[in-house]
Amino acid sequence: MQNHLTDRELLEALSGEVELELHRHIERADGWQPHDYVPFDDGRNFGFLGGIDWEPEQSELGEVAKLALTVSVLIADNLPSYHREIGKYLRIGPWWRWVGRWTAEENRHEIMLRNYLMVTRAVDPIELERLRMAHMTNGFRRPALHLLDVLANCAFEEAASAVRHRNIAALQENPMVTAMAERIAVDDELQAAFFAHLVGAAFEHAPDQAMRAIADRVAGFTVPSVALPDGRSSDEVLAEAGIYDPAREPELVFGPLLRQWNVFDRSDLGEAGEQARAELAHLRDPAHA
Repeated sequence: MQNHLTDRELLEALSGEVELELHRHIERADGWQPHDYVPFDDGRNFGFLGGIDWEPEQSELGEVAKLALTVSVLIADNLPSYHREIGKYLRIGPWWRWVGRWTAEENRHEIMLRNYLMVTRAVDPIELERLRMAHMTNGFRRPALHLLDVLANCAFEEAASAVRHRNIAALQENPMVTAMAERIAVDDELQAAFFAHLVGAAFEHAPDQAMRAIADRVAGFTVPSVALPDGRSSDEVLAEAGIYDPAREPELVFGPLLRQWNVFDRSDLGEAGEQARAELAHLRDPAHA
């Protein structure tokens, strides 16, 4: 029977990996600048400063692109909630430095997207601000999680975000929207790799606990959602538009990570780990069964 490690023991056991991964992440991450993606020459004052307020015909974006970018802004802008959710678990040494780095990267996405939408008058700025205030006031809350659950969930969330932004880029709405979406997707993929590496490292210390966390987070996985003015959720609309469909999560989000973690070929599991793995059997690739 495997020893059960506390979250504190796991934080300490994995801290060396966090330090190494943080250095690798910074080396791989492109030090891109959000202002480079904003066509500031297109900007002009709104009515408050004597200019012209927004009108729908000013937007040159298609409806799908407008919605997808609005959702991306609202999710990224709700950063205080996500920072709090992650920060309350990762609070020592290199873990805290990673939280700071991750937060700064996420904020960079919001700065770029929101500036682009305002300068190009792509969306109604008043409606966006109302949605932003409502979304941030409601915040983001989930039941208390253990450390390995947090890491697995973050790996899935960042992988899902990368899928969403790759599909926004695939719209080919215009060269700048494509470039922004691809830029964010690269960051998402690097962040997913960071969290996924730590889950993989956790198998070396607590394989049953790691497998249990993965099974639980797969079962309870949902992407951040935004309530839209027409009563629908962003999940529903983005699925209809082919930007992000939860029905494809087994293929695009879970499957690649389960293969990376060698979930179905591990030989280091105890009874509890085997039980957790059995709950994932529906995600096993038939070609590797």
